[in-house]
Amino acid sequence: MTSTVIKTGLVLAALLAAPFAANAADMRAPTYKAPAYVVPNAPSWTGLYVGLNGGYGFGDADWTGFAASPSPTGFLVGGTLGFNLQTGLWVWGIEGDLAWANIDDSVGARTSETTWFGTARGRIGYAGWGSMMPYLTAGAAFAGVENSIGAASVSDTRIGWTAGLGLEYMVWSNWSVKLEYLYADLGTADGPAANRIDTTANIVRTGLNYRF
Repeated sequence: MTSTVIKTGLVLAALLAAPFAANAADMRAPTYKAPAYVVPNAPSWTGLYVGLNGGYGFGDADWTGFAASPSPTGFLVGGTLGFNLQTGLWVWGIEGDLAWANIDDSVGARTSETTWFGTARGRIGYAGWGSMMPYLTAGAAFAGVENSIGAASVSDTRIGWTAGLGLEYMVWSNWSVKLEYLYADLGTADGPAANRIDTTANIVRTGLNYRF
């Protein structure tokens, strides 16, 4: 009698436990998903902007057939217009600028001078450092170049390429400052007295931008 009761109790316990075991088998282990990384208090770089820029230029005007050639140096100042689009931590932009320049040098009777300088470039920046954005840039370069030897001179507009890098910092929600370096190759053109002159430039400048 006692063994029958024990057996019956065990059977009932097994029947009662079966649904709970089935439910436990269907339960999945909890998973943890890390939240998306967000830079705290990061500004948005998206928008149209205008600005001022100024700095120092130095380079070479290589006159073919001469042992020594001018190495023009001087200053430039101008304006900037651009547009940025931020996607996550990356900033994609286009930028154009035009500056008055006084970058010149003379060797003997030969003088080379850049009177204005401009660019049209693309930019890609990284916005993962809060208010600070490092960027790379490249595109087209334009310049007014005048070369002379004695009384003969030739002035022309050079078109070449430029590439460089910079660092821009958001001071307030709409204002930013930047430091930029550009290398520009303005190509080779005919100078006075049938000379061929290859012109390159290095530009180091700062800028102040206002974003709308």
